[in-house]
Amino acid sequence: MSEIDRAAAAITNGDLVVYPTETVYGLGADALDPEAVGRVFDAKGRDRSKPISLAVPSVPAAFQYVRATDRERHFMARFLPGPVTVLCRRREAVPDELTAGRDRVGVRIPDHDLALALCERADTPLTATSANVSGQGSVRRLDDLDPAIREAAAVALDDGETPGTESTVVDVSSATIHRRGAMADEIEDWLDRH
Repeated sequence: MSEIDRAAAAITNGDLVVYPTETVYGLGADALDPEAVGRVFDAKGRDRSKPISLAVPSVPAAFQYVRATDRERHFMARFLPGPVTVLCRRREAVPDELTAGRDRVGVRIPDHDLALALCERADTPLTATSANVSGQGSVRRLDDLDPAIREAAAVALDDGETPGTESTVVDVSSATIHRRGAMADEIEDWLDRH
């Protein structure tokens, strides 16, 4: 069994997986399984009032889990896959545990072959949050994983060093950038013009 198949099987079993993206290493679990999402919060020591985004393999796949406006759809067509997290209205399948009870969820489509392959094979949205203990720096190499994260993850997919710039988090509906990261200036320009 390949590493990616092992990782997908771990996700299906409700376990956690560390996976590379075009930004930093992420901590993945089945984003639709409240218990698996809870394990992500526990591993990170993350406050449960802070929502976690979900990763999917394509823009059409995202529409199974969010209700996107025309403007959000145009934005996603322009910037995804890429180092961008887009906040959209969630559908019923997305659990409160993931969104901290909010009606919007962050959508991420990583521009990274291994991350996309894992999303495809797992056949469910993954949690899209950095593979670090809350308050600690993001991880660009598996060697830098916190022991608590390493212990919590059933599989860690290694793809060397990642670029390291975090994704830009944007609410297209209100034209608000919540976190400036990769491509922030370009995104701001798009929001101004559309």
